[in-house]
Amino acid sequence: MAFAAGALARPGQVTSTGQAITPTAAAGALFEPLNPDLKALPGFLAGQASALALSPDGRTLLILTSGFNRNLGPDGKAIPELSNEYVFVYDISGAALVKRQVIALPDSFLGLVWAPGGDRFYVSGGVDDDVLDYGRGADGYALSRSIPLGHKAGLGLRVKPEVAGLAVSPDGRWLLAANLQNDSVSLVDLKSGAVSETDLRPGVIDPAHSGAPGGTFPKAVAFAANGKAYVTSQRDREIIALKVRSGRAEVARRIRTSGQPVALTVGQGGARLYAALDNTDAVAVIDTARDRLVETIPTAAPRALLPKGRPLGGAGSNSLALTPDGKTLLVTNGGQNDVAVVRLDALAAGQAAAKPKDDDGDGDEDGKPAAAAQGSVVIGLIPTGWYPTGVAVGRDARRLYVVNGKSVPGPNPLACRNTLSTAKDANDACNANNQYVWQLEKAGFLTLPTPKPAELGRLTRQAALNNHLRGAAEGSKAEATMAFLRQHIRHVIYIVKENRTYDQVLGDLEVGNGDPKLAVFGRGLTPNLHQLARQFVDLDAFYDSGESSNTGWNWSTAARTNDFTEREAPVNYAERGLQYDQEGDNRNLNVGLPTAAARKAANPVTPDDPNLLPGTADVAAPDGPGGEAGRGYIWDAALRAGLSVRNYGFYGDLSRYFLPADNPALIPLERDPRKAGLTVLYETKPALMDKTDPYFRGFDQKFPDYWRFKEWEHEFDGYVADGKLPSLTLLRLAHDHTGNFGEGLDGVDTVETEVADNDYAVGLVLQKLAQSPYAKDTLVFVVEDDAQDGPDHVDAHRSIAFVAGPYVKQGAVVSTRYDTVMLVKTMETVLGLQPMGLNDALARPMSGVFDTSKASWSYKARVPAVLRSTRLPLPPETAADAGCPAKPVRTAAWWAKAMAGQDFDEEDRLDTAAYNAALWRGLKGEAPYPAARSGRDLRQGRGALLKAGGAAACEGLARR
Repeated sequence: MAFAAGALARPGQVTSTGQAITPTAAAGALFEPLNPDLKALPGFLAGQASALALSPDGRTLLILTSGFNRNLGPDGKAIPELSNEYVFVYDISGAALVKRQVIALPDSFLGLVWAPGGDRFYVSGGVDDDVLDYGRGADGYALSRSIPLGHKAGLGLRVKPEVAGLAVSPDGRWLLAANLQNDSVSLVDLKSGAVSETDLRPGVIDPAHSGAPGGTFPKAVAFAANGKAYVTSQRDREIIALKVRSGRAEVARRIRTSGQPVALTVGQGGARLYAALDNTDAVAVIDTARDRLVETIPTAAPRALLPKGRPLGGAGSNSLALTPDGKTLLVTNGGQNDVAVVRLDALAAGQAAAKPKDDDGDGDEDGKPAAAAQGSVVIGLIPTGWYPTGVAVGRDARRLYVVNGKSVPGPNPLACRNTLSTAKDANDACNANNQYVWQLEKAGFLTLPTPKPAELGRLTRQAALNNHLRGAAEGSKAEATMAFLRQHIRHVIYIVKENRTYDQVLGDLEVGNGDPKLAVFGRGLTPNLHQLARQFVDLDAFYDSGESSNTGWNWSTAARTNDFTEREAPVNYAERGLQYDQEGDNRNLNVGLPTAAARKAANPVTPDDPNLLPGTADVAAPDGPGGEAGRGYIWDAALRAGLSVRNYGFYGDLSRYFLPADNPALIPLERDPRKAGLTVLYETKPALMDKTDPYFRGFDQKFPDYWRFKEWEHEFDGYVADGKLPSLTLLRLAHDHTGNFGEGLDGVDTVETEVADNDYAVGLVLQKLAQSPYAKDTLVFVVEDDAQDGPDHVDAHRSIAFVAGPYVKQGAVVSTRYDTVMLVKTMETVLGLQPMGLNDALARPMSGVFDTSKASWSYKARVPAVLRSTRLPLPPETAADAGCPAKPVRTAAWWAKAMAGQDFDEEDRLDTAAYNAALWRGLKGEAPYPAARSGRDLRQGRGALLKAGGAAACEGLARR
């Protein structure tokens, strides 16, 4: 269904990042989903639109999806004909859009380009390592051939190839493909089909430069005139100029950029090349005659709307389009859900000669503009759907076309993820409902008349409202509260857990908007989390900003993501290639260490190749203020402020936990690695290398959180003794993720015992702090990195979060809508940190959680009864520990069989649909899933709801 334009200056639909989206804000705008017209699923809508391409004659528009887009059938397995990516073919020649054709393809990744004659187009095959050639026939476009690029694997550990951007030469003879995972480009002779490959790494091109960074993660490509082409290196922040001759592409020059170049477009006549720079929110303008930087244009918003001080990233500039006259550039800001309208000055538009500049006299580009900026500026913003990824301008410049990747998912009571199911005993009927968060987030297609100046002004005001660019009104009371906390709080302990929804855990709480029927980890298994909600604040309208751990960990530590992560995440989770690159590993290599030798010393399975991702650049890392590359995390903000930081488990290299037992590089399970002198965590973030406890084991579901607590406790006792508790403590307690059943240390190897172990560890941290001198000036923040592994009757992003300590409200329910960005903002405000990016700079802190009269507090940890069935060294049983179940409902062997085929070695390598189905059956038996996507407010009549939901069986816990 399409939605017509409505009134302006409205609040819009709120996303899990705290921003609003108003895609139909423009007069005459039309916003519609992408329906591939599947006969078996006529209501299915595609997600993750990734690119669009306007035909040379301006009459046809192509839209490509590159994301999740999988559907499971009643047998719990993916249905091949219903689990594809798509090219949508629209006729835009008339007054109305006409969808002429939808082409299904097995895989894709970003690449979509027309041949100059307009009779055919080419699509990147993504992980299939090929280019798909579609020609026009009597019945539309059909596949003419598949051109394989010949890669058996990508570069790294357990890496597959992935074709990204495509470009065709002006004469139609050559196609250039970016090999994202092989650090190369392939030049295809479109007449013969012959393929030649050019490695982009300096040390491979010339052994004299062995180990020098450059050319990695190539993404976008473009042809200019005179046999020249360009390719972006996203990780190494450079645009590489290529000479194309004699059937080969040769590296001619490297042009450094201030941000990550992710998209290219060539201006009229080929005199200018424009590159969208993610992370720093800008466009680089290149003089193609000299291959030099002419100008870097900020693209987040008109300058007057941006915060003062050092520039902050987060707008996420990620695609480009020029108006036909070459005077205006449109830039999609994925992180800000809008299109920036940039007025180009004469130099940037290629209408004035560029004066080359080489300040260091070495004859090479020094990363600075070749001439001072002459006045190219953002003159307005156009609101779009959530996370725009492509923009085009009609040939007559009268209409604009924008695609976006996501939508607000809404309730997900069936909570299924649709990858190939390998689990036994799975509830296949649940899988077939396809309610995994990446399935519920749908793409959008926006068309609108090109706005006149007055209309653009109105749209800019709407975009400013959507993104809080005019500032978030705090109110004097809220400001006074946060000022008070800055004066009285000296320390923050930040605990990040894994993947649970509000309903899963607190659905059976006596208060709040929870659905007891969905509470699989209720009060019997999580007495401490329930007690935190009762004793302090129940946040029943808290949303995790990320969909899955690769987005979630960035939101949890940086309050934003970058374009690499947003494009990669759904593709990776759909098993369409790419790997989990979001916690300091790139291609499963620890890039926090700069050389192959250093990496091999930390992990003997690392390859010896010095040209394998040299340097410490992290392609997924957000920038800090002023474009500090990869320094946009909360610990960076604390260190910039001169505060102390200690890290327990954040961003570690986990690969040595999961090697075969006979591999000498395996890091064994050890309850007290400090006593044994065994390093169990190798850090991946340079800033945390000397701030990380090497004896604190990272993500490993075989290892109980109880022993992680004991290691933290050892250091905490030292801080109590010397009075030097760090200002910011990062503490990862992730056993609520669950996994590796039957393998866990001390018999903590079932779903019930693992979740209870996590709950108890959180409780022990609170108890330890409450009984220490630091209780008076330390706040504890607890959050799930994402909510993807469970159902929720309100929204797939709704999750649990807790704040505990002095000056926190007690016995309160706070139903104000909060999210991960606001939680991070709150920690920053309390510690007096400067913002890391636009999102946290513009967000409101969670002032409604605090009461400055509540200085005193205490906490006593509860032992979940089910832990008595393990071999953990628990304190003697008391009446306060009474609860249920007293032992796991299912044995470890049952769980191991039910979860057979699942990969618990890293975060989120699960078939989540099958996982959730087996989880429900294991804990709920044959009880049917609640199926209605109601979104109802369940705050009233809690007693009857709890009784109907089965919570009474553990009522003893509620009375404590």
